[in-house]
Amino acid sequence: MRAYENVPVDPTLTRLYQDLHRHPELGFHEHRTAGIIADRLNRRGLRVTTGVGRTGVVGVLANGPGPSVLLRADMDALPVAEETGLDYASTATATSDGKVVPVAHACGHDLHITCLLGAVDALAADAGSWRGTLVVVFQPAEELGAGAQAMVEDGLFDRFPRPDIVLGQHVSPLPAGTVAAHPGPAYAASDSLRVRLIGRGAHGSMPQSSIDPIVMAAETVLRLQTVISREIPSTATAVLTIGSLHTGDAANVIPGEAELQLNIRSYDEQVRRTILDGVTRIVRGMAATAGAPQEPEITETERFPVVSNDPAALRRTLDAFAAQLGEDHVLDPGAGAGSEDVGILATSAEAPLAYWLLGGSDPSLFTTGDLNDPALLRVPSNHSPHYAPAIEPTLPLGVTALVTAARTWLATA
Repeated sequence: MRAYENVPVDPTLTRLYQDLHRHPELGFHEHRTAGIIADRLNRRGLRVTTGVGRTGVVGVLANGPGPSVLLRADMDALPVAEETGLDYASTATATSDGKVVPVAHACGHDLHITCLLGAVDALAADAGSWRGTLVVVFQPAEELGAGAQAMVEDGLFDRFPRPDIVLGQHVSPLPAGTVAAHPGPAYAASDSLRVRLIGRGAHGSMPQSSIDPIVMAAETVLRLQTVISREIPSTATAVLTIGSLHTGDAANVIPGEAELQLNIRSYDEQVRRTILDGVTRIVRGMAATAGAPQEPEITETERFPVVSNDPAALRRTLDAFAAQLGEDHVLDPGAGAGSEDVGILATSAEAPLAYWLLGGSDPSLFTTGDLNDPALLRVPSNHSPHYAPAIEPTLPLGVTALVTAARTWLATA
């Protein structure tokens, strides 16, 4: 039997998780979620501050001299319509950019919150066995790439103890019962851009009177693919995705403009700069070729820096996990193209980061414990409308991982 299977998990945690799952909130709108968190932390005796970085919550448990350890969980949900079929599935909606959108915890942040609250329960109940200061940070707007920076700018490390280590986890579609982490650069930098191409509208029967932004957009989309295939070395890791193209509303009307939204992932600053420069050059070039009446507008909408795990800090933390779970349940997934803003907390605090993935999928879906198991291609991933972690054993493992990591860095009483 694995160590986490012996950890008693408060049954209210499962009900809490299901409640959070039913009531997701978008970034910087996590008011209900923050209230639930603050209430629970207050009942555990922490010093609680709300409204940090707009909707963030910070709890501090000072327990004598010793290291300061920061545990972080993100709180926000996504504009996704849930299709899991769970009896606690979200049917919530919200207004975003003037549009009503569905909202769901399709990335597992509700599990992150629940696991951290469970870890606080365990550490507060056993405060006689450790010394130091526990700082728990419930961060807003991770999906926007803005929440960590907002908390830092709101004085996170001036108003609260500066940590000696930053710890955190993110649920993933790996088998529940495993944790995975990679030393050094582990999660990619991400840049999201909105491109507005301005043409000239006309009747569909008179294309000669138009400067067609649909043709301009189509040529731009195709040409942008060559940035990665022809300008970036094959040995570099980089992704360019056009996730949205919107223009026009009628078959017989040539519209006046088109909008693209694209996302860039990279690990190296020079590669990132090359891609961004290439995007700007191509977008402007396609507009000039089409004879556009004005230059296109290119706006940055999101920015995540590379997340880099401190090798020594991560090794110390993973060694503790291996002792708890068994070495075969601690994996190295390599560097991934996903992005996170947790690194901003560590960089701003000038503290090492140890950040890991928490397996969250039903282990029976996998035929092997290998990261190349083909089941990984079939299991719903984060951001999918079908994504939801298996509560058992993911929740007890997540609580155990956070408690184990915290105890590894706190002093022993």
